[in-house]
Amino acid sequence: MKSTFIKIAAVATLACTFAVGSVSAADYPKKKPREQSWSFSGPLGKFDKGQLQRGLQVYTEVCSACHSLNLLSYRNLADLGYSDDQIKNYAAEYEVQDGPNDDGEMFERPARPADRFKGPYANDKEAAAANNGALPPDFSLLAKARAPERGFPTFIFDIFTMYAENGPDYIHSLLTGYQDPPEGTEVGDGLHYNPYFAAGEALAMGPPLSDELVDYTDGSPMTVEQYSKDVTAFMAWAADPQLEERKQRGFIVILFLLVFAGLLYFTKKKVWSDLSH
Repeated sequence: MKSTFIKIAAVATLACTFAVGSVSAADYPKKKPREQSWSFSGPLGKFDKGQLQRGLQVYTEVCSACHSLNLLSYRNLADLGYSDDQIKNYAAEYEVQDGPNDDGEMFERPARPADRFKGPYANDKEAAAANNGALPPDFSLLAKARAPERGFPTFIFDIFTMYAENGPDYIHSLLTGYQDPPEGTEVGDGLHYNPYFAAGEALAMGPPLSDELVDYTDGSPMTVEQYSKDVTAFMAWAADPQLEERKQRGFIVILFLLVFAGLLYFTKKKVWSDLSH
């Protein structure tokens, strides 16, 4: 497991608010999220545990400087393939508040697997104050909360294609979509142009990723593209840890219904075959 030493601090948030003049929010994003090929997409999709472990590494070394993961406990990392000892060692790198003790005082202790992920700030006000007034969103459900509407008739086709990865596609496009503003576009001080941002033309969070930022030991490319895919997949798992189990059960249910429908059909044929019409 990598240590929790933070290599960089992201400067704000994926969901900051800023002035965009008289332009309606319906005009954003300027570019639609790029659809990616995810291992967890489709009716039989599964998470790539290697990718999730790399995503945790990116979160730990980069994103956790600003973003919390309040709805997950350290013991949930067992789903990523980590052993009990690895989880204990990872959790113990953080100090959490506990108590009161026998003297009625609160105290700090190393985190345990049952504890929730410790955030970078004591409370929301401290988080906003440290980020120029913008509150960094919690990562726990962000992959679902940032799922932009695809509009008509696209969402109709999505029903038949079973497309449900608009949230991860949006996050990946945003993380890799920073660019210089086009000619004639003014971006305010402290903001960064990104045509994939769903709330305007620019956001307060600067590009959080760069090539060679996180050291991978499994031979995966150490590029912005790979980092973004890995941490996005990790966020998708954080938002829906039971995805694989849910899809497996759904497949079994559909298979049962198909068999049951066939039995009903042949039973009906048998019962009514001797009756004249």
